[in-house]
Amino acid sequence: MRITQGAFSFLPDLTDAQITAQVQYALDQGWALGIEYTDDPHPRNTYWEMWGMPMFDLQDAVGVVQELNECRKIHGGLYIRINAFDSTHGWETVRLSFIVNRPAIEPGFRLQRTETGGRNIQYTTHAYATDKPEGDRYG
Repeated sequence: MRITQGAFSFLPDLTDAQITAQVQYALDQGWALGIEYTDDPHPRNTYWEMWGMPMFDLQDAVGVVQELNECRKIHGGLYIRINAFDSTHGWETVRLSFIVNRPAIEPGFRLQRTETGGRNIQYTTHAYATDKPEGDRYG
């Protein structure tokens, strides 16, 4: 099962050239970039670990791609994403986010169904990856 979060997630994995083009687009818009990684890609897990500091005032995508490659060296078996933050008054939010690295095997999610009062049914997703302790989930 392929995790689908952020832009481009239903497409095949982006090549490094395509990642560089997207990063340059974000920089051309004046957006700050950040690189994050996690071993728990649950859709409601919005708090991924940040790699380094957010990158402000860059003009060239090369610096971001170098940081991405350093992150891949250490966390290449995890999910890595790039976020582009727009600090423009009135927006002040992430405008672009996309996954740039995935583990070789993505275990996916289980849909858990619970019957509650009356005939109500409550649905919850459970990541198979979280069955293992943090740090041992992939690899």
